Amino acid sequence: MGRGRPDRTPQDTAPVAASQSLTLAAMLFAVSMTFIDQTIVSIAAPDIIRELGLSAVGMQWVVNAYLLSLAAFFALGGRLADVLGHKRMMLVGTVTFVLASALCGAVPSGGGAEAWLICFRAVQGLGAALMFPAALAVVVEVFPVDRRGRALALFFGVAGGLTAIGPILGGWLTSWTWRAIFWVNVPVAVVALVLTALAGIRNTPRREPVDWTGAVLVAVGMGLSVLGLQQAGAWGWGSWATWLCILGGLAVLVLFVGLELRTEHPLIKMRVFADRAFAADNAVLFFAMIAFVPVFFFASVYAQVALGQSPSEAGLYLLVFFAGFAPGSQIGGRMLDRRGARPPMLLGTAVGAVGFALWAAKITDLSLGAQWPYIVLAGAGIGLLLTPASTDAVNRSIDASYGEVTGITQTVRNYSASLGLAVLGTVLLHSTTRNVRSTLVANGVPADSAPGVADTITRSITGHGAGGQAPGGVGSALLDAVRQDFAEANGPVLYGMAAALAVAFLCALLHPGTRVTAAAAPAPEAVAGREGGGPA
Repeated sequence: MGRGRPDRTPQDTAPVAASQSLTLAAMLFAVSMTFIDQTIVSIAAPDIIRELGLSAVGMQWVVNAYLLSLAAFFALGGRLADVLGHKRMMLVGTVTFVLASALCGAVPSGGGAEAWLICFRAVQGLGAALMFPAALAVVVEVFPVDRRGRALALFFGVAGGLTAIGPILGGWLTSWTWRAIFWVNVPVAVVALVLTALAGIRNTPRREPVDWTGAVLVAVGMGLSVLGLQQAGAWGWGSWATWLCILGGLAVLVLFVGLELRTEHPLIKMRVFADRAFAADNAVLFFAMIAFVPVFFFASVYAQVALGQSPSEAGLYLLVFFAGFAPGSQIGGRMLDRRGARPPMLLGTAVGAVGFALWAAKITDLSLGAQWPYIVLAGAGIGLLLTPASTDAVNRSIDASYGEVTGITQTVRNYSASLGLAVLGTVLLHSTTRNVRSTLVANGVPADSAPGVADTITRSITGHGAGGQAPGGVGSALLDAVRQDFAEANGPVLYGMAAALAVAFLCALLHPGTRVTAAAAPAPEAVAGREGGGPA
């Protein structure tokens, strides 16, 4: 079918004998749990701390354990999906995830509660890492190339919306019991499993060995570096522990790449990066995710502190972003099907950068009415680029190793999100502290004690440990000023997101503009033969 991929499999040209609509619905129900769980737990944090007697640090680990495990095992999950079969690993991941969810909800009170919750949150992350690459690969396998854009636009659009719905759902369920935020996954998983059975999806395993040495190295490397980024706010960027984790993890990842280049059956076929389009897709995703995932956390805290909203109301604030994201995702998917990935990526990164910059300029106007057009614009930009970049990268998989390539793209996205949360979180912390300190001094607080008071106030309102809350212990005369200080501190964060999307725009310019079709041939820049990494 072309010099770059002589052994193109039937899945690239025709759908397998499965119901496309039922398959898409089943996979959406499965992955919905993983996206909701990224934000739902933070809303319930105060109730969990109060009932179980957890420390603030312990609660932070309850949140981080899930994301840490997710980052560490994505690459392995993608490879196992290809070797053991996409459908099989989707089922294994779903069952693992829902059992861990049920056990998180059943955590007993007492001294072992903290360890129990952290442990099974990590198992949840493992289940998600096994499930998500497999679920996405199932969708890719069932839909032909010329319809994948629209199918995955719905896939990523719904998934992105569920991230925003997490705080709303969390606030509603917590009013009954915080344990329900975990138990809600059980009926969702049952629906996903039933729909999978009805869809008639076939399992397509590949008789290949698994590079377990590579799996350990990438898990250790990702785990260590993400741990350093997660703990940078608590340990400080000047701490040796922070940099030992980050640099140590990166060193292990370098060792991993060297090993993969010499291994006959690697965990990740590094030659896929020889495809310029694939490399550009992942570069766009890396910088775009610095804005996309963190915006939900920062906007939620901003709405509660600066706007004085409840957690549920803060969720509605996030839905304004989704009002732009959802249609943007659909438009981006259709542009991908008609014109390829480059045009929607260029348009999305440009629109997103402008939207975040204009949002930043209006962030001190403490009114949703003044901000919503720019929030919608920022969401539309992310929606326009996300589906084309993700789908184009998967379409360029080597020998139809959809799970493996999905594992790569999701690892890139997860790592950049962790980087964005760490760096932008530090920016927010320092900016807020500086602003509050100036306000305290201006209102008569002695200059020598103002830094300590400002630091205490800042940590109470930036979500460290128990979620963002209005500052306690601050007189009513100062409360409005502190809220204004916090709102102003969010400006540099949003400008940072705009800058990340501007860099993503430059990366999109590097995309060759070629399309993957049922009879795609490689572009000149792709290396000829099987060593070329797929069509460009």
